[in-house]
Amino acid sequence: MNPQAKLISISSLLLGTTITISSSHWMMAWTGLEINTLAILPLISNPHHPRAIEAATKYFLVQAAASTLLLFSSTTNALFTGQWDITQLTHPTSCLLLTTAISMKLGLVPFHFWFPEVLQGSSLMTSLLLTTAMKFPPITLLLMTSPSLNYTLLTTMAIASAALGGWMGLNQTQIRKILAFSSISHLGWMTIIIIYNPKLTLITFYLYCMMTAATLLTLKTTKILKLSTMMTAWTKIPSLSATLMLALLSLAGLPPLTGFLPKWLIIQELTKQEMTPTATIIALLSLLGLFFYLRLAYCATITLPPNSSNYMKQWRTNKPVNTLTTTLTTMTITLLPFSPMILSML
Repeated sequence: MNPQAKLISISSLLLGTTITISSSHWMMAWTGLEINTLAILPLISNPHHPRAIEAATKYFLVQAAASTLLLFSSTTNALFTGQWDITQLTHPTSCLLLTTAISMKLGLVPFHFWFPEVLQGSSLMTSLLLTTAMKFPPITLLLMTSPSLNYTLLTTMAIASAALGGWMGLNQTQIRKILAFSSISHLGWMTIIIIYNPKLTLITFYLYCMMTAATLLTLKTTKILKLSTMMTAWTKIPSLSATLMLALLSLAGLPPLTGFLPKWLIIQELTKQEMTPTATIIALLSLLGLFFYLRLAYCATITLPPNSSNYMKQWRTNKPVNTLTTTLTTMTITLLPFSPMILSML
């Protein structure tokens, strides 16, 4: 891709995100989301492969439909209440439409169908943007309007997302699709607590972004796209393969890794709100995700490839590992002891 075109796309992404998260008027928020959508399209379709073009088309259609619903929701609210302020969304129909629009933007169940397909058609770096940066503006809007939204609907969608993200990831062999279903599952955890403790949702989102970025940057360094290549990639950079296993287990939420912290805090908060059955259900559903993360971790480090005569080891690369990858991976593994400091932010 032309460096100038890439610079324009990245700058537009930053501009769109900044406009959306800093605006208090619905029209400005909508404008920021549209800038974001148009800026990411060239990055998705960059390889000029039929699958990449298909992914860009799907992404555009879904995001355009979601933006239309969001605009319709805000206009309906303004018609009945005279308010264009984001925090003043009070009309029930507008709240329902907004929940639908944000769910489509994020990829929450039952509006998740586009997300794995788009991620599968994108490169690893574009997948990183789609799973982290592109979810920040919709999460912010959901956070600002959460007091007005229907909690029963949000809880149902959250539990369905955690369940489907776990079930659908079980039989996947493509790494990007597995990470897409992992993202859907994590969004369920964020959504279930958003009304009771919005700051906890943000902390969960930040930690999820950090863990996903560490995983995807490691996969990019080792050029892994599916399980079969993951099994033979351990010879390239053995130390990085070991840290990849720990990053995946952190995403699964195993103690004593960083990923355990948000799940522990969410279950604790749900219990405080006397929602023990909900906490029990979502904790059990996280076991589904744990299964496919364990399978990935097993393929990354524990599986020894066949030593038959037609098997050739991959060359060990001398390319130095990126400092950003190293930093993110270290934080992904070691942040749990700093939980008192993180809790002081709540």
